[in-house]
Amino acid sequence: MKDIYVSRAIIETPKGSRNKYKYDGTTNFFELDKILPSGTGFPFDFGFIPGTKGEDGDPLDVIVFMDVPAFPGCSVKCRLIGVLEIEQKKKKEKKIRNDRFIGIENNSLLFAHVHSINDVNEKLLHEVIEFFRYYSEMEEKKFYLLRTGDSQAAKKLIKKNLEENNS
Repeated sequence: MKDIYVSRAIIETPKGSRNKYKYDGTTNFFELDKILPSGTGFPFDFGFIPGTKGEDGDPLDVIVFMDVPAFPGCSVKCRLIGVLEIEQKKKKEKKIRNDRFIGIENNSLLFAHVHSINDVNEKLLHEVIEFFRYYSEMEEKKFYLLRTGDSQAAKKLIKKNLEENNS
């Protein structure tokens, strides 16, 4: 299967961080958004795909597996290997899609063998899903994992998003 490349993913929150950062497009700064409870941290680098916009009003989210943590604002070239198709719901609000795309940093040695979501260690994928379930609950949102998709599903969702937001 041919790898799909995202021109870049922008890291907001590095792996291991309890601090959740968020890019503010009006000020062009990364701001501290929240702090996770003691004993928790992001199990991966987390960021966004520039030029996209999700139903929550933010750019599409991307998880980037890489050998060592990056830093907020780091531009990372990666290949998309899949997507977690997710809906979330706050009380008294409608469900919204808040998918999480999964990428592998292009120069990764540890994840060089991963070309599909099916290549990801099952326990690691479960940890990612459970982290987002926990993170959603902290924000008082219900979490619904609709399905996991491969790189073709990820590409299709991003293409659709770009077409909708650039028309």
